[in-house]
Amino acid sequence: MKLISTILFIFVSLSLRADNSVPDDVVKFGAQLLSHDSKTYLVLNYEAAPKWHTYWKNPGDAGLPTSTDFKIDGEEINIVPLEWPSPNRYFEQGNMLAFGYAKKYSFFFEPSTDQLKKIEASTMVITSKWLVCKHICIPGKKVLKLEKGSSIGNQLISREEAVQRLENLPLETSIADNLDLILSKDEETGGLVLFTNLTSSETSKLNPSLNLLTPFPLDPFTFKHEEKFKDNKGNIYSKILIEWDGEYSEPPLKLPADGVFASPYKFSFLYANPINGKIEKITKEFTSFNLNGAERLNDFIKILTPVPHVNPEIKTEKAALDQEASEINEVVNKSTRSIWTYILFAFIGGLILNIMPCVLPVISIKLFGLISHSEESSSRILKHNLFYTLGVLATFLLMASIVVLVKLNGESIGWGFQLQSPKFIAVTLVVLFVMALNMFGLFEFSTPGGSKLGSVKLKDGFSGDFFGGVLATILSTPCSAPFLGTALTFAFTGSNFDVYATFLSIGLGLSAPFILTGFFPSLISWLPKPGMWMDTVKKFLGLTLLLTMVWLLDVFATQVDGTSALIKLNTAIVLIFFAIYAHHKITKKWPLRILFYLFPAFFLFNIFTSSLDSPALSSGVSKMVIEKRATGLPWEVWSESAMNNHKEDGNYVFMDFTAKWCFTCKVNEKTVIETKSFKELIDRKGVKLLLADWTKRDPIIGEWLKSKGYVGVPAYFIQKPDGTLIDLGETISLKEIASKLD
Repeated sequence: MKLISTILFIFVSLSLRADNSVPDDVVKFGAQLLSHDSKTYLVLNYEAAPKWHTYWKNPGDAGLPTSTDFKIDGEEINIVPLEWPSPNRYFEQGNMLAFGYAKKYSFFFEPSTDQLKKIEASTMVITSKWLVCKHICIPGKKVLKLEKGSSIGNQLISREEAVQRLENLPLETSIADNLDLILSKDEETGGLVLFTNLTSSETSKLNPSLNLLTPFPLDPFTFKHEEKFKDNKGNIYSKILIEWDGEYSEPPLKLPADGVFASPYKFSFLYANPINGKIEKITKEFTSFNLNGAERLNDFIKILTPVPHVNPEIKTEKAALDQEASEINEVVNKSTRSIWTYILFAFIGGLILNIMPCVLPVISIKLFGLISHSEESSSRILKHNLFYTLGVLATFLLMASIVVLVKLNGESIGWGFQLQSPKFIAVTLVVLFVMALNMFGLFEFSTPGGSKLGSVKLKDGFSGDFFGGVLATILSTPCSAPFLGTALTFAFTGSNFDVYATFLSIGLGLSAPFILTGFFPSLISWLPKPGMWMDTVKKFLGLTLLLTMVWLLDVFATQVDGTSALIKLNTAIVLIFFAIYAHHKITKKWPLRILFYLFPAFFLFNIFTSSLDSPALSSGVSKMVIEKRATGLPWEVWSESAMNNHKEDGNYVFMDFTAKWCFTCKVNEKTVIETKSFKELIDRKGVKLLLADWTKRDPIIGEWLKSKGYVGVPAYFIQKPDGTLIDLGETISLKEIASKLD
């Protein structure tokens, strides 16, 4: 039941339109090593934005606890955690109880001697996931690299502060003689109830903002809200209702009718000791529960004085809700005023994509199709163009849905994300090759059996129009056009609505010329008339597709093992050519045709079922960095630690965030970065060069770019000797770079 309520809680929260009020960095995350009392601890530091909180091991009525994974050299390791810090208690909207953390807090882990040696000698990847909530809940995730034990992260604390937090962790202690815990059956609810009695007149340090007992999670029990009471002698009492969830276990477990558990259950609690003011961990094992004591104890509690729960950060729930409603309205009004600006930017950016080199081959084919259909009726021209537009919009909708799903999972994603997958590139290469063969006249697209099946040949080509829109969208993402970067940053950092609105606007911009000619077919008259020249142009368009394949093969080779996977893909492409040629020119026997197609299918199946991760180079340097060094420039691999090292050395740093599949990056490289003038400038100024290769998905690069307002590449920065960062934008010039180095 609790899992269901948690899922509903998160779903409803994410559905709210107020997520534009989320700060850029809701949770800051850092890591460091701490030596104390002859032991070394790994410390994970967090800082939540004001009024936001994450969750404890037992999140309460809903929520998810923070989780952390550690890997060294790609191998997952388990590091012994210390007890989590004591959580705060929150009452959220609808009187939902939550246990969690606000502001600054730390988790501590104690590596073994062998693990510590590996940490200090290698790079450890730390992945932390959380759910952070205010009036909405946002899943979060960050990946850090702890390089040879060095501290890293946005928010680190001093050694003194780390020691203080370590010493304040709850310590396990035995249950005091004057503290009595009674587990009984609650006839009213059909579940259980836990009664607590602390006999002492020295309870002045009772904390009204915390539970007396905060329960650790334990299956199959769900702990409800605690009620506290006090008698006239100062003794403290509490009551917690407990739901029995054994019916949802596999196999189902019934609450024992005789009050005796099949096996003992260990109940653990954080005990807010009202005598000494400390938070302690206590554990009690229950082998059974009382069957008849709840009614008597409930009658006794009725004569006691209730101790009201207090949340020091929120005076009343109504005041908190009024304040949050005001904040939400302000954000919604602001976003309503601004979203139309970004939608306009998205439309203009999509329109400009039509003349970008990455999508030009497919756009040219579509224009060629317009000329072919110019003598058809206006209604048929409109249908052709609407099907193309439908293909564009459907693909952008699919991409937007993928972005939303990834964001809901707490991960980052950027523009051009599909081209970071070598398997997706392999599919695109095959499709482009088949289209090129069609352009060269090797075959025509038709249904199986062609005219023999009732003349079902695709004369209208509406499916071809739709597919052309799909392909144009796929090939448009390596390009970054003017206005597009601003709109995409708004979308990727905004709400789910913003993502869909922006992507659809880009799609409308990309298909705008064809929507226009669809409704105003007279515009086609500006294009050349159909004729024999079209056969020559058709073959030229086939050549542009082959040249696009050359570019994608280069990207594919960078992302995978350049000998095995690349040979398999090239072999599959050659065999596809032979299979299609044999199908149309050699044999009409279907068994032989099928056999010819099975050979390339085998190689493609082998590619898609194999791991295509490129092998790590012994130097830790990517293939792109090695290629760039061959041009005569001393590129280094980008990392935040490399930036910090150059800052300590007082160096100017030029940083290039790029990818093999990025056309805009290539233009900037040829016109600026790989020129003789740039090399002379770098040598003269003593500038250090850092290259961030985003050809394959790298969450660390993605998170850093996102923090600077980018969701894709290219991006260029200069870091001054004092650490000041200068954003050069997506397009650069030698004059601009030189002016920033003075």
